[in-house]
Amino acid sequence: MNGLQALPQWQEHMDNPTGAWLGFVNGIYYVGTASNAPVAAAVNNRFGRKVGVYTGYLMLIIGVALCGPNSEVAFLMSRFFVGCSTAYFTNAAPLLMNEIAYPTHRGIVSALFMSGWYVGGTLAAFITFATRNMQSSWAWRIPTVCQLIIPAIALPGLLMSPESPRWLISMNRTDEARVVLQNVHAGGATDSPLVAYEVSEISNAIAVEKEISANVSYLDMIKTRGNRHRLFISISLGVFSQWCDNGVVSYYLAMVLSTVGITSVTDQTLISVGLNIWNLLWSVAAAFCVDRLGRRPLFFASVGTMLVGYVIVIGLSGTFAQSGQSATGVAVIPFLFVFFAGYDLAM
Repeated sequence: MNGLQALPQWQEHMDNPTGAWLGFVNGIYYVGTASNAPVAAAVNNRFGRKVGVYTGYLMLIIGVALCGPNSEVAFLMSRFFVGCSTAYFTNAAPLLMNEIAYPTHRGIVSALFMSGWYVGGTLAAFITFATRNMQSSWAWRIPTVCQLIIPAIALPGLLMSPESPRWLISMNRTDEARVVLQNVHAGGATDSPLVAYEVSEISNAIAVEKEISANVSYLDMIKTRGNRHRLFISISLGVFSQWCDNGVVSYYLAMVLSTVGITSVTDQTLISVGLNIWNLLWSVAAAFCVDRLGRRPLFFASVGTMLVGYVIVIGLSGTFAQSGQSATGVAVIPFLFVFFAGYDLAM
């Protein structure tokens, strides 16, 4: 969406959206995500993680197909269905990865999942940069269609991937789960102590969860101090990860750059390319440091870096608004990169 908003062709197609309408164009993606998240969770638990991912593929294909009609409403529905696909992908894929990953790799694998955001972001930024000078609507349609590229590359791996052993055990298919664990954790060995331990651990955990779920309610989350503390952490991390102003740059970079005097489509799309590559490098580096440095130090480093970067960005932007000096506007760019380096540390 950053790249598309920088394109006059997309602006013309959408009748130059501004204000609340532009916010709705961007926000309808999250309407699709939020409305489908509960359904996606139910699908994952009832039919398996892979079915959840396949459902995400179906939603994504519908979303991409809807970019074809020459209609603002069709584009909005395209964004909605892409958001729906995200609900299924982000519910199912991390679970499948974690439940198959070798135990000592699980922390890094989990941390790397969100780094994939910038793999897609980098590809999208490059494609938009390449199509910026096309004089037809294909300038924005091509990047939209290319949302299918990385999912298509990932599909063969998904087809070859086994189902989650934890889900198999929860469905009383323990023998199948044992075979999966033998293949992915023990090189096919049928007498692996690790596999025996994992099957026992998963079975016991599921049994305890079923027993507990029959005797507890959601009110138990607030009955004890420890539970209230955990609930606060869970909710606050979700809220603040969306309220740390990364969304301003993630969805309105073109507008941010315009306010500091960088109005060229080429410059805006090129900066978007560089920012996505920068984010990918930092997020991957942070993911490999999770087990070594710990999550809390990375969170604190993230908060401090974002604070410094954002304060300077706001200060320079205000100064540019008063003085109009181009050098002040250009100085905003490196501190946008500093801000996102901090955000990436906590991805």
